[in-house]
Order: sequence, then structure tokens, then C-alpha cells
Amino acid sequence: MESTDYRLTIRPWQTPLVVLLGGCLISLIGFGARSSYGLYLGPITEEFGWSRENYALAMALQNLFWGLCLPLAGMLADRFGPVWVIGIGALVYAAGTLGVTLIDTTLTLHLTGGVLVGTGVAFTAFSLATAAMLRVVGMERRTFVIGLCTAAGSVGQVLYSPITQGMISGYGWPIALIVTAVSVCLILPLAFTLPSDPRVRNENVVHSDSSGAIREAFSNRGFLLLTAGFFVCGFHVAFITVHLPIYVADLNLAPMVGAVAISLIGIFNILGSLLSGAFGQRYSKKLGLSGIYALRALVLAIFLLSPKTTEVIYVFAATMGILWLSTVPLTAGLVAQVFGIRYMATLYGFVFLSHQIGSFIGVWLGGFIHDTTGSYDLMWQAGILMGLIAAVIHLPIDETPVPRLQEA
Repeated sequence: MESTDYRLTIRPWQTPLVVLLGGCLISLIGFGARSSYGLYLGPITEEFGWSRENYALAMALQNLFWGLCLPLAGMLADRFGPVWVIGIGALVYAAGTLGVTLIDTTLTLHLTGGVLVGTGVAFTAFSLATAAMLRVVGMERRTFVIGLCTAAGSVGQVLYSPITQGMISGYGWPIALIVTAVSVCLILPLAFTLPSDPRVRNENVVHSDSSGAIREAFSNRGFLLLTAGFFVCGFHVAFITVHLPIYVADLNLAPMVGAVAISLIGIFNILGSLLSGAFGQRYSKKLGLSGIYALRALVLAIFLLSPKTTEVIYVFAATMGILWLSTVPLTAGLVAQVFGIRYMATLYGFVFLSHQIGSFIGVWLGGFIHDTTGSYDLMWQAGILMGLIAAVIHLPIDETPVPRLQEA
């Protein structure tokens, strides 16, 4: 068992307010920059004469490498602290974003916008910042803090989407990417606002390293169900983020409608994330997740059957926004509640890997189905079915903390 006295390793100026503000700004920039990539689908494919599937594959690879690298980033952060992990990730993220401006083949697009950006997003992930933020607050505030950090990511989506679309329209997509890369570099100094010590006070930690925590989690049925359910969240979110702007253009609506729709998702997700965090502090997290996925299925069904006007697009975006990443505070909160926070970055990394596999399939399959059938209808239908499945999967989860935490 490791020592839990880490008071001397937190600098005096790293007050809870400073740590929470720094973590939220990291989430804002990292998620905001990432969420704008769907706006480049049209301009890049038109300039190079590529199919949507080619661009969708790059975004699918981005989501996949985000997922594949996050467990590694989590293990490094849990062992050495988050500061240098996030700082190095910011440089990789910015390099990949700049690299997209130099592409001339689909391979270079897949390597820069896909592999490099995805790796950078993983090493600057809001889950790493969140795990650090939870170390400076009490147990009773954990789920709300997760919701706060998630909401900050949505603020980034709100800000980046219209600004990026304006830069693309006014100056071209390469300039927009350069500005985005510069903004990502701001994550590096923000990383130093987080506590560098990964240890935790007042928690019965029996694992000497992350491997023991991983074995404990994967032997838990609830963890496996939670991981399976998060796959559906990734499928929904990634498909809509990347394909909704071009879907709107297919409807002969103005390009800014798609950008505003993405921004509306972010605006209403701020509310959804905060409500979800508050809900999780008082009520069953698994029931909250089941309800969110069921409501997503209902919203997708209504949207599929509705006339596609600008107003309908906006109402859909706002409604889906409330349900967007409201899954994150409850999912991450369940991990913290059942297994504690000492190795939360590692364990959530594995849960999120499932999310990103769903993202990979959602993004790529969306492009493939459109290029094959000329329509996104099958994707909307698949989203409805998977939402219903996810609603059922969460119900058997046992929310009781593992025995070692009950003994603390």
C-alpha cells in the first residue's frame, strides 16, 4: 500500500480554484479544437476531389488513436502526474493540426489529422485533467466537478465552431488550422496549474501500480457493462460531430447552419453536463445513464421522421446537446465511486477506449454508408437501435464501492 500523505507536494498557489480553472481551460481548448474538425470535411474533400469516406477515415483514425493512447496516457499520469503528459500531448496535438495544412495525399491526411491529432488529443484529454482536479476536492463534490470539466469542453465547442467556420469562409481552411494549432499550444502552460503528485489522500489504496487496479476493474461485471455501454456514446457523438455539418449542406441549407448546430450542441451540453453532475451526486448514476440513452434514441427517431428545416436542425441540436456528454459525469463518476480515484485516469482510459472504438465505427461507417447509398438514413436508424441497447445494458450495474473502499 502506498503513502497517502501528499500535502507537501502541492504548491501553495495551487488552490482548488486555480486547479479547477486550469483543468477547465485545458478541457475547453482541447475539446473545442477537436470538435471543429467536422467543419473541414467539405472544404478539404472539394479541394482535393476526395470522397467523404477518405476524410471520414482520417477522423475515424483520430478517434481510434485517441482511444488507444488514452489508457497509456492515463497510466503515465497516474504514475508520474499529469503535468508533463499533458504538456507533451499539447505539442503533438499542435504538430498534427499544423501537419494537416501540408497534406497532398489521403495518406498524409490520415497520418496528421488522424494518428498525430488523435494521439495529441489523448495526451491532453479532459479525463487526465479531471483526475487531477478530483484530488483537490472532497468525495461529495466529485461528480459535479466531472460535470464542470465536461461543461468546459462544451464551452470550447461553442466558441470554436462559429469562429472556425468564419475563418474557413473568410481566410481558407489552412489559416483556420494554423490558428487552431496556436491555440492548442496554450495547453502547455495551463498544465502546470495541476498538481503533479498522483497520490490521493484518505483512500485505501492496496495496488502498488496500475496493473492491479486494471485486474480488479476487469473482474468486475459492472465495469464491463459500463465499458460496453460507452461504445454507443462514442458512436452517436462522433457521427454527428463529423457528419452533421455536411448533412446540413446536403439539405441545401447555408454552411453556417451546420456550424451553428454544432455550437448549439455545445451550448446545451453545458447545461446537460452540469445537470448530469448534480444528478449523479444525489441519485443512481446507472439509472441516469439508462435514461439518457433512451432519450437519445427517442430524439433521433423524432428527427429522422421530421421535415429537415433550419428550425428542426436547431431544435435537434439543442435537444441532443442536453444529452450529448451528460453521459461523462455519470460514467466517470461510477468509475470513481466503485474503484476510487487513485487510478481513475487509467481505468477511465479503458472505458473511453470503448467509446472511441464506437467513434471510429460511427465516423467511418457514416462516410461509407453515405457513399454507398447516397443517404445517412441507415446511420440515424442504427443510432436509434444502439441507444435502446445501451439503455438496457446499464441497468444491471452494481454501484457499490469495492470492499477495500468500504474498509477505508
